[in-house]
Amino acid sequence: MSSARIDKWLWAVRIFKTRSIAAEACKKGRVLLNGSQAKPAHTVKVGDVVSVKKPPITWSFQVKQAIEKRVGAKLVAEMMENVTAPDQLELLEVSKIGGFINRAKGTGRPTKKERRELEDFTDPVFMGDFDFDLDDEEEEDYGKD
Repeated sequence: MSSARIDKWLWAVRIFKTRSIAAEACKKGRVLLNGSQAKPAHTVKVGDVVSVKKPPITWSFQVKQAIEKRVGAKLVAEMMENVTAPDQLELLEVSKIGGFINRAKGTGRPTKKERRELEDFTDPVFMGDFDFDLDDEEEEDYGKD
């Protein structure tokens, strides 16, 4: 096969878990083919460069074989070559080192440490010493008038 749909190729070489996710990424403009935005039905050929924006970086792959059937993980290296820019890979390493400390809002559950800090912050410490009989004393004061 000399050409393949880009959404099928992205799924076949395991860049996306499902073909529908790959098609959605194309529709949202996260997939570039040779520098221009690609629709899901666009065809890829051997030698094309596919760029995929997956935060925090943009991955780039050169097509070695245009396939539409999913292959095993060991065979993916024969189908594409990772040509991601070194500065993007460096950015990925920096984000891995940073871990979840500066995690963007909505990107996952809090870590155990973050959850404990949140509980400590929201835990009302003063509630243990609070006297709940204040309402009864106020009613007694009103009856004296």
